[in-house]
Amino acid sequence: MTTKEIRTLQEKGHTEEAYNAARQLYALDKSPEATQTMLQTATDMQKMCTEQGRHEEARKIGLALERLKSRMVSADSHKPSHIDLGKWGENMAIAYLREKDYIILEHDWHSNHRDIDIIAQDKNCTVFVEVKARQNRMFAEPESAVNYQKLKNLRLAINHYIKYRQIDNPWRFDVITIVGELDCKAPEIHHIQDFQLF
Repeated sequence: MTTKEIRTLQEKGHTEEAYNAARQLYALDKSPEATQTMLQTATDMQKMCTEQGRHEEARKIGLALERLKSRMVSADSHKPSHIDLGKWGENMAIAYLREKDYIILEHDWHSNHRDIDIIAQDKNCTVFVEVKARQNRMFAEPESAVNYQKLKNLRLAINHYIKYRQIDNPWRFDVITIVGELDCKAPEIHHIQDFQLF
């Protein structure tokens, strides 16, 4: 089965079938596309298992996801440092949100060529988070990079996610800025809740 067919299964809500097909494909094909499909289907499967009370299965999938993500990070080690900074910033933002009792639902969710850095649950509210990481504020505030075009793409991606996941609870859009040198253990974190999306 191809990655396209697996994503079609996912979109139709056949989570378990898509996950099993992705596992079979990934056993034979470690290409970036197959790896991304494996990551997305495993994330969906973990969420479904959690919702169904299949906690041990969800825990095992979570461990497999961590291994998969660490492999992806090592495979990306040849990429420019601004990408490394972005990934580091997202990881810092996830750790920060977890400390605040948010539940991380998705990380680096893609809709065509648009992406949402983090999707989390804050009590009964779904929170879409854009992360901006910078080494310093020398040229501009990090949140100034969330410009008109970025917001337009985020609106489209968020609308797609809401329809795809059939979200009917309240939601909001937040921006988290991370300022510090790459791999700094205590960067400056600023969480802007309910950032103006429209």
